Amino acid sequence: MRLHHKFMWAMLVELSTNFWYEEDDLHTQDGNNLWQIPGSHKLRFDRETWNRYIDDLKDAGVNTLVIDLGDAVQYKSHPEIAVEGAWTVEELTAELDRLNNMGFEVVPKLNFSTTHDYWLGKYARMVSTPEYYKVCSDLIDETCRLFDARFLHIGFDEEGYEMQARYNYVVIRQNELWWHDLYYFVECVERNGAKACMWSDYARHRPDEFVEKCPKSVVQCNWYYFTEYGDDVDEMRKIRIAPFHIFEREGYYQFPCGSSCYYADCFPNLVEYCSKNIPAEHLVGFLQTCWDSPTPEYLPELKASVDSFRAARERAGDFPKEK
Repeated sequence: MRLHHKFMWAMLVELSTNFWYEEDDLHTQDGNNLWQIPGSHKLRFDRETWNRYIDDLKDAGVNTLVIDLGDAVQYKSHPEIAVEGAWTVEELTAELDRLNNMGFEVVPKLNFSTTHDYWLGKYARMVSTPEYYKVCSDLIDETCRLFDARFLHIGFDEEGYEMQARYNYVVIRQNELWWHDLYYFVECVERNGAKACMWSDYARHRPDEFVEKCPKSVVQCNWYYFTEYGDDVDEMRKIRIAPFHIFEREGYYQFPCGSSCYYADCFPNLVEYCSKNIPAEHLVGFLQTCWDSPTPEYLPELKASVDSFRAARERAGDFPKEK
């Protein structure tokens, strides 16, 4: 039985990194972050860096790891999607046991957004077909069993042409098909006794539609990667902050997310703001992202994520207080 925490102080860590450009895509962005470079048929992973990073996160006050699994596992149900060097199920299980013994709850993440599904291999070009649904269902079932999952993060963010404009292959669900597939994935998760978590950016520009159609059982991970709050922020920031208040008003559980990618104060400021504006009983935890692989070239970025998380925990004090 896996360890389950009541309140998650969580870090998203990358095992798979194939969530953006395809490997042969020549139209990538300038920069060396994972979302700016082509995918890889080999696992980007270094055991020494991983172990050091996990130890540092534990020391910084992290009690939950959300792991981006993607194609980094040789799933028993669909080993064909695994990249070279992917963990066997036995290796994954052993690592989950090790992390559990360290005191971590471990939450799996499989991103089913069409903007972030290169990890699905050939099935990413079969979206919303019977074969696609069967494969995704199999992967969710297997993952929930392996993790004894309390939550499973299904992604579902940034699905729009503007996010795929530089991709070689563009596919976008919209209108009722987008909702149909969201409901399908949520049902797959819930039949395994877990709760689905999703990125909440769809609600930014369609809040009324979102609260009308999205089940209250889905935990909302609104991500906000800036540092400013208040009445004097620009319209773009107001739109991104608004879901925190909309979800509270409408009765959703929330898992707010910040990042160390751009601003050192992002996550500490988010924790401070949300802990004052969302009752603790409606928070399942706080989540920080880094979006860098556990490899030596990203050591400075990984260290920055640890420092940011430690600052957030120190600022939060004893929040939430145990009843």
